[in-house]
Amino acid sequence: MSRVPSFLAGAALAAAIALPLSFAGARQEPPAGGYDMAEMMKKAEKFVKPGANHAVLARFIGKWDLSTQLCQGEMKMPGEPGAAEFSWLFEGRWLQQKGSGSMMGMPLQSFYLIGYDNFKQSFVTASISTMDTGMITTEGDLDQHGKNLISYGTLDEYLTGEIAKPVKSVWRFISDDEMVLEIHDLAIGEVNTKVIEMHYTRKK
Repeated sequence: MSRVPSFLAGAALAAAIALPLSFAGARQEPPAGGYDMAEMMKKAEKFVKPGANHAVLARFIGKWDLSTQLCQGEMKMPGEPGAAEFSWLFEGRWLQQKGSGSMMGMPLQSFYLIGYDNFKQSFVTASISTMDTGMITTEGDLDQHGKNLISYGTLDEYLTGEIAKPVKSVWRFISDDEMVLEIHDLAIGEVNTKVIEMHYTRKK
């Protein structure tokens, strides 16, 4: 990938700083003597540059066979086949997944966005699908062993009228060629909360 000219990189960094400052200016006056832009740009570097946590995202990249199961308590429905592909949306920063398959016998297409927010210090995700018109967003982090990415968020359950229902998603990294995504409905209680399990196997 070609290197961005230094003056463009500097302009982008200045814009990243100036934009939030322009909103802040509506709320408060700048300090006496103005802002030290060199100091502000140096401070911003740790928030705007990809780091080690962004490198973690590379493990998703590739094409995968997918099996989706609905779960109720300890019971699982038969898996429904599908496929998914992860690729960079913005290289080294944001990852996208495009998926296809079925759920409850109905055709399903999905889109998943995942990145790491340096300021929040969390992995952040957003997902949409052809099953409804809602968007699910989550925030979370790797466990201490780096083998599971655990995130929390909310969804609106239109069938029951529940708004901002708490949910948990867990990516379990079994190996370089196998991973599982679990979706948990936390309103169920403390046990047997898993409602969807998606098993990914890397295409050869």
